[in-house]
Amino acid sequence: MKKKFQIVCLCMFVFALLVAGCGGSKAKKELIVGTEPAFAPFEFQKENSKDFVGFDIDLIQAIAKQMGYEKCTIQGMGFDALIPALDAKNIDVAIAGMTITDERAKKVNFSKPYYKSGLAIVVNKDNNAINDIADLKGKKIAVQIGTTGAMEAEKIAGAKITSFNTNGEACLELKNKAVDAVIGDLPVEAYFLQQGGKDFAKIVGKTLTSEDYGIAVAKSNTALAKDVDKALDTLKQNGEYDKLYKKWFGELPKK
Repeated sequence: MKKKFQIVCLCMFVFALLVAGCGGSKAKKELIVGTEPAFAPFEFQKENSKDFVGFDIDLIQAIAKQMGYEKCTIQGMGFDALIPALDAKNIDVAIAGMTITDERAKKVNFSKPYYKSGLAIVVNKDNNAINDIADLKGKKIAVQIGTTGAMEAEKIAGAKITSFNTNGEACLELKNKAVDAVIGDLPVEAYFLQQGGKDFAKIVGKTLTSEDYGIAVAKSNTALAKDVDKALDTLKQNGEYDKLYKKWFGELPKK
């Protein structure tokens, strides 16, 4: 009788472990993603909706699915809040057109690059005095806070820089002629012009930099960073990445 009782207890203990194990596994089935949803066409809020859309949104959802997650939850926040949110473990990954830089790489693990970008100068259509970065000395420049555009503007001698939470706000400042130029990511500025910005603005000069975008993961979570890379590689191999790229940029990525 005592032996039977011990066997029953053992079975109950194993069952409890299995239930706890299943519960832990289920908790890992949701990938929490942070983004700054004012960076079209990479991430922005769908009109008349609370949903986020864009290339980055489609890509991270495809990556989450490839990694086996049942749910991918997107949380919007300020760009400069993304890395602190990773540190605090409030989110698992951040995707927001984030350029891979040495400074940021000290704080987070980056995935392999998923998009090659650069910086552009935007001015009003009737401005013929600014044609390249040399013409921005001493000028008023609008940028999005925390971006490489803001970092580049800081290098310009005598420039008076105004920072905004979104690129849209920076461009509105340009439209109101409160600044002489905007420095921002080329694909974002090109999309802005395509969506109506060309009525008052234009891109001038050469692309200022060559930049790679990466998906950020907490510095301590190297396993997740490797899993993201593996999923990204698979999407590039099976054609899903190319399909999403063409959907948002109208062409296939340059090989």
